[in-house]
Amino acid sequence: MGIAILVILAYLIGSIPTAVWVSKKVYGIDIREHGSGNAGATNTFRILGSKAGSVVMFVDMMKGFIAVKLSLLSAFSWSSEAIVNLQVFLGLAAVLGHIFPIWADFKGGKGIATLFGMILAIQPLAAVSLVGVFIAMLYLTRYVSLSSISASVAFPLLILFIFREPELSYRIFAIATACLVVLTHYKNISRLLTGNESKVPLFRKRRFRRRDD
Repeated sequence: MGIAILVILAYLIGSIPTAVWVSKKVYGIDIREHGSGNAGATNTFRILGSKAGSVVMFVDMMKGFIAVKLSLLSAFSWSSEAIVNLQVFLGLAAVLGHIFPIWADFKGGKGIATLFGMILAIQPLAAVSLVGVFIAMLYLTRYVSLSSISASVAFPLLILFIFREPELSYRIFAIATACLVVLTHYKNISRLLTGNESKVPLFRKRRFRRRDD
């Protein structure tokens, strides 16, 4: 299968608006009209609770994972470096789809879960380490935004100094990811500094009932 087709497929997979569909079909609301207005797992946790948030996070992660695995459908023979380059490109296409989903008026989330799924597919050990950082920070602070930022900053440190990733494109991707996550969370950082960021209790009742309740 040609590269262009794979990239388009990756974008379309990333465009699946999990949070929007779950909020509309199950709870009768549009998640983008509540909380932070983002169609992602963090806002879903905050507005609809841990069950809906966990579903959205898992599916959004799988979008990045599956997009990377589309590289297996390529009709070309690749060197190890070229394979990593293709995987990074496909993963980023999925992240772009999540942020600007064609199925939801191009209004999506920040792409953190999809980025993680992408990393999980390319380098599982690094992904597991990032989960550890995320969970530890979430347990200590209950701030999903701070947990995401901490894991993203840890990513290039792990790639450069622990796993010593040889591929230049992946090292650049790790550094760029950390910078991108920090930049897209500038409002959260501002709220954290002023003490106005919302904490997310992991176990609580949701605000909205299911449609069939």
